[in-house]
Amino acid sequence: MTRKTFIRSILAVAGVAGVYKLFFEKPEKTIMSAFTSNPKLKTINPEWKGTPLDQEGRFINHEFPLEQSMGDLFKWFTISNPNKEFKKKDTWRMPVIKNDAFLSDETDKLVMLGHASMYIQLGGKRILIDPVFGDLPTNKRFSELPIAPEKLVNIDYILVSHAHYDHCDKASIKLLSKQNPNAKILTGLKLDKLLSTWVNNPIEAAGWYQQYSLTDGLEITFVPSRHWANRGLLDKNTTLWGGFVIKSGDKTIYFGGDSGYGSHFKDIGALFPNIDVAMIGAGAYSPEWFMAQNHQNPEHAVQAFNDTQAKTFVPFHYGTFDLSDEPLGESEQILTQQNQDQKVNGTLKIMKLGEVLEL
Repeated sequence: MTRKTFIRSILAVAGVAGVYKLFFEKPEKTIMSAFTSNPKLKTINPEWKGTPLDQEGRFINHEFPLEQSMGDLFKWFTISNPNKEFKKKDTWRMPVIKNDAFLSDETDKLVMLGHASMYIQLGGKRILIDPVFGDLPTNKRFSELPIAPEKLVNIDYILVSHAHYDHCDKASIKLLSKQNPNAKILTGLKLDKLLSTWVNNPIEAAGWYQQYSLTDGLEITFVPSRHWANRGLLDKNTTLWGGFVIKSGDKTIYFGGDSGYGSHFKDIGALFPNIDVAMIGAGAYSPEWFMAQNHQNPEHAVQAFNDTQAKTFVPFHYGTFDLSDEPLGESEQILTQQNQDQKVNGTLKIMKLGEVLEL
C-alpha cells in the first residue's frame, strides 16, 4: 500500500471527523484492570493470573502496554522512506523450492510456505500455521507459494496467531475448510467469533499459557507475544494475539507469532525447556521508532532466540510481503552476519520457501 492510498482509504472509511478522533485526540492511558481466560482450558503456568485486560475490556500486553497511537501510524505513512529508491531497484527474492513431495510421508518436518505460513508434521498430525496463500488486500506477494493450496488436504489443525490480514486470511481459511472440514482451528480469545462466521470447522480459543483440549497425543499451548490485533479502524485489541508451543513426545516446536522483544521469550524458554526449533519473527521492523513495539529487528530476534534456549532458530516474517521500510532481504543479511559474529547460541537455519527441515 502506498502512503497516498493509505490516507485516502482512512478518509473513505472514517470521514474527516473520525480521522481527527482516531489520529489527533490523545488516547486515555492504558491501565491493566482485569484478567481473563477460557474457563474450559487448563492454564499451565501456575503463576499466571490470566490474560490481562485494560479498563475498556480490551486485551493488552502484560509487560509493555502498547503506547502507539494512530497518530504515529499517520506520521509513518507521511514521512519519506530512506530506502525508497533502493527498494525500487532491488531484485532480491526469497528462493522457492516447488516440490510437494513432503506431503507423501509421515516423517516429522517443518516447511516454510512464506511470511508466517508454516506447514508442520509432528506425531503423525498435519498442522498449518497462519495460512495466507495469495496477495493481501493492500500488499502484493513477492514470493511465490511453493505448493498449490489444493494439495493441502488431510490437515488436522489450523493455527491462527492473530487477526491481522497477513496472518488471518479469509479466502485461505475458507479454502482449507472446504478441503479439510474436520480440521480443528486453534486461536486466541474472541478471534473464534470471527472465524466461525467464515467456516463451520470446530474452533477453540485460548488465553495465554492455556493448553488446548486435544486428545491425540499432541500438546498445543497458546503463549504471549508483544503485539496487538485488529481487522478495521475501531476494533483494536478486541481479539487476542500470541504464539504457539507444539509438543509431541520428546519434540517441542515454538512459533513466536508477531512480537516485539520482551521477557516472555525467556519465560517461555523456562516453561518449555529443550525447545527443538524456535520460529521467531525478524522482519517488518523499520522504522524502529514505530515498529519496535510490535516487530523485532534481526538483532532482537537473535536475543529472543537465545532467551528461549532453543536448539535451532528459524527466522520468518520477511521477504514475502513488503510491510515496512527495510529492503526485503535485509533481515537475512543481518542474521547471517550475526551468526558469523557468533551471536546466535544455537543453529541458525535460514530456510528457502518449500524447503524441508526434518524434526
